[in-house]
Amino acid sequence: MRTTLTIDDELLRLAKERAARAGKTVSQVVEDAIRQSLTPVRDRARTPITLVVDSGDGLGLGPGVDLDDSAALLDLMAEDG
Repeated sequence: MRTTLTIDDELLRLAKERAARAGKTVSQVVEDAIRQSLTPVRDRARTPITLVVDSGDGLGLGPGVDLDDSAALLDLMAEDG
């Protein structure tokens, strides 16, 4: 359906930039934004989070840290505080 909208100049500029980066039309970007805005939060797909526990640079978990043992984690945090 074709319609006319009045959009803030800055928003239109940002939409054009996003469209160019994504290889989409401005209409597709605006449709996606409206669709996301109108979708209840509980219905949105959640992005999985990746937890890095050992990056190989010494910044991973310390010795004896077990993320599955909350009592031990609390004890370790109390020792550091």
